[in-house]
Amino acid sequence: MRPVLEIERYELNITSNKVNHHTEQFPEERLVVRRGQPFCLTLYLKPSGAKFKPGHSTFIITVQTGPLPRKESDTEVSFSLSQTSVDGSGDSSWAASAVLGPSGGDSVLLTVRPSAEAPVGVYSLRLDQDGTKTDLGDFILLFNPWCPRDAVYMNNKSKRTEYVLSQHGLIYRGTPKRIMPLPWNYGQFEEGILDICLKILDDNPKFVSDADQDCSARRSPVYVTRVLSAMINSQDDRGVLVGNWGEITDGVHPGKWVGSGDILRKWAESGPVRYGQCWVFAAVACTVSRALGIPCRVVTNFGSAHDANANLLIEKLYSEDLENLSDDSIWNFHVWVDSWMSRPDLGPEYSGWQASDPTPQETSEGIFCCGPASVKAIKEGELTKKYDAPFIFAEVNADVVEMIQLPNGKVVEMSSSTKSVGQCISTKAVGCDERNDITHKYKYAEGSEEERRVFEKAQHRNKLQKKGLEPGLHLKIKLVEGMVVGSDFEIFALLSNHSMKARSCSVMFSALSVSYNGKLGDSCGFSSQKVDIEPGQELRVPLKLEYQSYGSALTSDRLIQVSALSVDKQTMDFCKAQKTIVLDEPHINIQVKGEVCVNCSSCVDLTLTNPLPESLHKCSFTAEGAGLTGTQPVTVQVGDVGAKEEATARVEFTPSTVGSTVLLVNFDSKELRNIKNFISVKVKKQQTTANI
Repeated sequence: MRPVLEIERYELNITSNKVNHHTEQFPEERLVVRRGQPFCLTLYLKPSGAKFKPGHSTFIITVQTGPLPRKESDTEVSFSLSQTSVDGSGDSSWAASAVLGPSGGDSVLLTVRPSAEAPVGVYSLRLDQDGTKTDLGDFILLFNPWCPRDAVYMNNKSKRTEYVLSQHGLIYRGTPKRIMPLPWNYGQFEEGILDICLKILDDNPKFVSDADQDCSARRSPVYVTRVLSAMINSQDDRGVLVGNWGEITDGVHPGKWVGSGDILRKWAESGPVRYGQCWVFAAVACTVSRALGIPCRVVTNFGSAHDANANLLIEKLYSEDLENLSDDSIWNFHVWVDSWMSRPDLGPEYSGWQASDPTPQETSEGIFCCGPASVKAIKEGELTKKYDAPFIFAEVNADVVEMIQLPNGKVVEMSSSTKSVGQCISTKAVGCDERNDITHKYKYAEGSEEERRVFEKAQHRNKLQKKGLEPGLHLKIKLVEGMVVGSDFEIFALLSNHSMKARSCSVMFSALSVSYNGKLGDSCGFSSQKVDIEPGQELRVPLKLEYQSYGSALTSDRLIQVSALSVDKQTMDFCKAQKTIVLDEPHINIQVKGEVCVNCSSCVDLTLTNPLPESLHKCSFTAEGAGLTGTQPVTVQVGDVGAKEEATARVEFTPSTVGSTVLLVNFDSKELRNIKNFISVKVKKQQTTANI
């Protein structure tokens, strides 16, 4: 019987292990490692006890995760020492090796290599010598994009840095003609966030109903991503965020958030957080995915279709007064996430980016979640590939038919489009604050043979038939420059006659406030007139939009949908045009005062000019930045600000980390919400007086 080594103490070598595993940004003093990559522990033996002898001394290592660890579920694994050193290569099983430590026979350097296919989560580590068991503490195991044998492996260094390690990002909103970046602090390495991410997994209904099966399934990023898609919203469970697209009288308005950390902490303390909309859901999902080691990016789709009846066709039915009578809708923009992983369940050709959507829209397998669906499968129209490929395909590639219902009940088709859905699909570029258009990743070029082939394959029952109308009336809307919130301006409907005959028709021109998800609000303006138009002639029909009319109707999105409809009742020629106005917003000026040094008090001055012809009430600035403002955003109340006057504030903070980071600023008031800006901040080391 071999002598038992008496372990006096052990060290997890947290600092060096975290650097090697790219987890050093987690501030907690605990061991966080990644799958498939070795980590080292030092065992210190009692000087009077048995010495470690390489090749002779042996013991068993046992790791466990979950509340009910079982060998059959791979949530408990035991393995003995290898006779050769263990590195990051080889098979995907757990392994360990040991050598003499730096102090000779009184210490042992133990190297443990987790399986590249192990479930992620919190593990306990135990050493067993002929029945004598020694607990060696706990560690957290994450997915590993640096390991070629891990399902989330990403072989590009700059992409790993962007999609796993970066705590700052840009989320795009607006319209295809007016794309605006929204800065966001993902903050996946902020204190306490990783524990909250693990709590999200443990609070999901699948864990509650069968903890053993759920913990075992966490080996798969496909499974974990689908769980997150369901748990970031609270529709079926006590998930993170409550969605609200209506009037908000309680909770936090979705436009006020500047980062994920505050949301996740509020959830951990008191349950579902009020409120979120699509970009907030997606940003929080990105934070949790990156924290767990899954490469993730936030994606915005402009002209995003919501296909209510799953026929891959958006049927927009209007009355003669332009009232929307259909269930299908097209959002001005919609935001979801792409996560990077292999898809052994679909085949290697469908690996890579997978789209998932935590915004609760439709149910999937009975719960409100969506994805992950292979982006390659969406592009190719392979809609039998799980999960939820038909819904996402329709979001980016549905055809649109516009119809008008006459007073006698007859429905007349006005127009059709194959190009209005799925435009300018955008994500932040790698390594810089620029927009990367990834439309080509989701679909072939609009109107190309490949795009039509894919659509017809996907929608073989509802193939769109083109209309063969004679040349007639044509209608479009012309906007003007300087459409700043608070100002008055005039827009025009341009009606042209391409036929060989004079036409008499009526033109209706209306403006309604609209939310980004396409939900129409109150009227902002309306005009109606009868016109006679000669062949080849173009007429300008004006509509004046005044702040006193549209101001009270606006949502925090500051969007106005303008629609024009011309009707020639003699020929039954209907013509419609529609555009969404994105009102320009005021600029937040951010000025850093002096040098910013670690652990030293610093400040920024903030200024915003009120563009409205009325006072702003309950004004405030909120600032947040990873390594700058701690675990909570800093809010400064400003009070009321008069018409055309300046709102000013000074925000003080004490940086905790040296290096480049980003400070995000949000301005909020009762009348003007969702105003954001950001600035890069370089935090320097403290200056010394040694050389003075």
